[in-house]
Amino acid sequence: MSLQHRSNDKIQVIRTQPNQSLGCSIIDEQGREVPITEEMIQKACSELEKRLVKPAEQK
Repeated sequence: MSLQHRSNDKIQVIRTQPNQSLGCSIIDEQGREVPITEEMIQKACSELEKRLVKPAEQK
C-alpha cells in the first residue's frame, strides 16, 4: 500500500497491559519528558492523511 491510496483497514493492536508504554518520549516546552502514546501517533497519522495531496496524473 502506498500513501496515495487511503485504507480504512483496521489493524488490531494487542498489548499485554492496558495503556502499556510504547517505549519512547518527547521533551515538552518546559523540559519535561512526556511518554508518546498510541493516541498521539494515531492523531498525527490522521492529520497527515488529511493533508495528502493527490499526485498529478502522469502521461
